Amino acid sequence: PRPGRADPEGVVLSRQYGSEGRFTFTSHTPGEHQICLHSNSTRMALFAGGKLRVHLDIQVGEHTNNYPEIAAKDKLTELQLRARQLLDQVEQIQKEQNYQRYREERFRMTSESTNQRVLWWSIAQTIILILTGIWQMRHLKSFFEAKKLV
Repeated sequence: PRPGRADPEGVVLSRQYGSEGRFTFTSHTPGEHQICLHSNSTRMALFAGGKLRVHLDIQVGEHTNNYPEIAAKDKLTELQLRARQLLDQVEQIQKEQNYQRYREERFRMTSESTNQRVLWWSIAQTIILILTGIWQMRHLKSFFEAKKLV
């Protein structure tokens, strides 16, 4: 995969940097996201004692907001800033609840699909067992009739 980020729908957001860089994005899609990093360094340099340092600082939710900076930019009072923080926290809780509902729905669909497959598998096994029993009884009956034991 290319360096960057891919969300659950396969959308890739890619950036290339030199030795340092900052990458910020907001995801609007719940689910598993992937981060792929790629170095331009040759592999031999890494094995020859070269070092590669990677620092990832992943922040999620309302913790990503710099409230002192927001207060200075929008000229908010302490009360207004606290109200904004509380609104952001409520929004984060709503997002978390929606994500949990989404996960629960996916799990329920997977469980129902598995239950359906187990049901059909057991029905198929029962039918095969009954047909094998009928075939064995007919075969043994014809065998004994041929030997004139019955």
